[in-house]
Amino acid sequence: MIEVIGIKYHKADKTEYFIPNNEQYRLNDYVVVDSKRGQELARVVIGNRQVEETDIVMPVPTIKRRATVADMMKYESNMQEADAAFRRCKELVKKHRLDMYLVNAVYTLDKGKIIFNFTANERIDFRELVKSLAFELKTRIELRQIGVRDEAKILGGIGPCGRSLCCSTYLGDFEPVSIKMAKDQNLSLNPTKISGACGRLMCCLKYENDYYEETRRKLPDIGDKINTPEGPGKVIALNILDVTMQVKVQGMEQPLEYHIDEINA
Repeated sequence: MIEVIGIKYHKADKTEYFIPNNEQYRLNDYVVVDSKRGQELARVVIGNRQVEETDIVMPVPTIKRRATVADMMKYESNMQEADAAFRRCKELVKKHRLDMYLVNAVYTLDKGKIIFNFTANERIDFRELVKSLAFELKTRIELRQIGVRDEAKILGGIGPCGRSLCCSTYLGDFEPVSIKMAKDQNLSLNPTKISGACGRLMCCLKYENDYYEETRRKLPDIGDKINTPEGPGKVIALNILDVTMQVKVQGMEQPLEYHIDEINA
């Protein structure tokens, strides 16, 4: 067994595990960690707990220290300076005539590096841009090309359902979404109806797909002949949400609706 805590850098990030270094941490405490990007501020989402070493990826890094008031103030100051750097970078992108769209800019806590996320339709030669940024900002520059789904996750927004985007609120990883999922859920295949703010298929198609697959296995196929309390009939329509089916019963003009439990009984 090993004692760990779970942290996140941003709300919708994956949970990463760190050794607490003999400290007790509670939910929503803030800590300073050394990540692959540099020194960063992170929020505790899972307090101290013992887990099996086989349940996590080894080796587990160690928390650097608990965040102080000075760290929190530094983080807020960095955010403001990152906004200014972001605006300057946009001006330089225009000056160098680069076909790229800047998404955001983030400083590490110690300001040892600033990361610019951007989207582009093709590979961009941004060497001159990096030189200009390094000369003005006097720190290490990282320009990272991301996809449109990552862009939506960073910027956030409101989905067709009227709620905040799933990717920017709780989804840690993007999972593959296929048009077959939309077909299985009897949704309109109109791209405007099944696409999210990023222009790709909505993540909730995958989120709900397990329920549809499980329920679909319980129901007969359209066209199957079944026995009903009113006699033999043929399935002509399915309602997966209600786990019901419409059946054309022999000798009756109008189809009847049955719940799967009625047919099983």
